Amino acid sequence: MRHILIADSDPSVRTLVGDHARSEGYLVAEAEDGDTAVTMHQQNPFDFVLLSAQLSGRDGFSACQVIRSFSPVPIMLASSSGGTQESIRALELGADDFVQKPLEPKEVLLRISAILKRSSGHPRQLISGGITVDLTARRTMVDGVSISLTPKEFDLLSLLMSQPDVALSRRRLLEAVWGGELNRGTRTLDTHIKQIRRAITPYSGRIVTLRGVGYRFDSE
Repeated sequence: MRHILIADSDPSVRTLVGDHARSEGYLVAEAEDGDTAVTMHQQNPFDFVLLSAQLSGRDGFSACQVIRSFSPVPIMLASSSGGTQESIRALELGADDFVQKPLEPKEVLLRISAILKRSSGHPRQLISGGITVDLTARRTMVDGVSISLTPKEFDLLSLLMSQPDVALSRRRLLEAVWGGELNRGTRTLDTHIKQIRRAITPYSGRIVTLRGVGYRFDSE
């Protein structure tokens, strides 16, 4: 049974879409703000995420960007202001679809079903050499042996491995994993990287320090 997350600051919208989704056989969870939506997906990955652009706190665009940085989950963004520019922005940030409010539940569910069918073959694991990160089970293995990572360490490794051979700035890593709660001068990021390197031995060298920039995960 598919598990979807509906994030909207308006409880009536969550109820309207949620009730229709449940009648179609989906398990439904709800979030009233962007930070909660991101945290819920980090803790228990969903099969689909519907985000309102006008979420309180972290808006839907920001939530989409953060979720996409560590997860391949299909995302739909919905906006009451709509328009081509918002649609383009949503797609550029990694959303799979964009819809105009007010939402028509039947149309939304048809779109969700179509996207899930298309994405059913998308990998739920990140594999590089002897490192395997299972995004669904939130499990990490090195040469077939399960290793222990904290939630933040798991998110950080997932983000780095999801974009191999790409330089990721400290700012982007801190925003994606800590939600901008920490300033760029903190050593928390470096401490977590050190712990991850220790955990993924003998592949520690895959995580490369880019002085003055951030970090990169080398595919080979």
